[in-house]
Amino acid sequence: MTIRTGGGASGAGRAVRVLLVDDDPLVRAGLRLMLGGASGLEIAGEASDGAEVPRLVDLHRPDVVLMDIRMPGVDGLAATEALRRRPDPPEVIVLTTFDADDHVLRALRAGAAGFVLKDTPPAEIAEAVRRVAAGDPVLSPAVVRRLIARVASPGHGDRRAGARRRLEELGERERQVALAVGRGGSNAEIAAELHLSVPTVKTHVSRALAKLGLGNRVQLALLVHDAGLTDG
Repeated sequence: MTIRTGGGASGAGRAVRVLLVDDDPLVRAGLRLMLGGASGLEIAGEASDGAEVPRLVDLHRPDVVLMDIRMPGVDGLAATEALRRRPDPPEVIVLTTFDADDHVLRALRAGAAGFVLKDTPPAEIAEAVRRVAAGDPVLSPAVVRRLIARVASPGHGDRRAGARRRLEELGERERQVALAVGRGGSNAEIAAELHLSVPTVKTHVSRALAKLGLGNRVQLALLVHDAGLTDG
């Protein structure tokens, strides 16, 4: 299962600009070599610490920030939280060797559009960048398994009740669309399932995000998972 959407974020015909953020210069060199030679991608800049990210985002205007977690000074999770609070922020993919639950959830709740492990094949990392730039959030299968496992974890009952109360704020169609997002449906798939047009699905998603105070579809899907409603 992959949480998907059918929107678009980068201009047609323009290379996706990527900012690399990792404290290891060898990792950055490898990513620069790998992504710089990939079709449709362009390395806009590099940072070795999360504290450098705001300035470099203002300077280079990347479409996607590929963000490591463990860095000195400001780590990648704090940098993601700060970045996603800015107006019109770039998308963030968290790239790390760590897949612990707290890292996954904090990054996604902060608004990251993807979470990819560093042992992911190079071609798949490049494709993840393209998809996120096109408005199609991605999660590695290992991350999705952990999200599903959370539904049965201790303390989930309180999260479930709170999430269900929040979803009651939605209208009937908005709720139906939200549940379909939680099940991993793209805009086109949701449109077919609910007999709606794709623009109408996008409108319902936007309204649901606004009513719930959420930043993107990944956060909406997490709320639906918390509510325990992904099977129906």
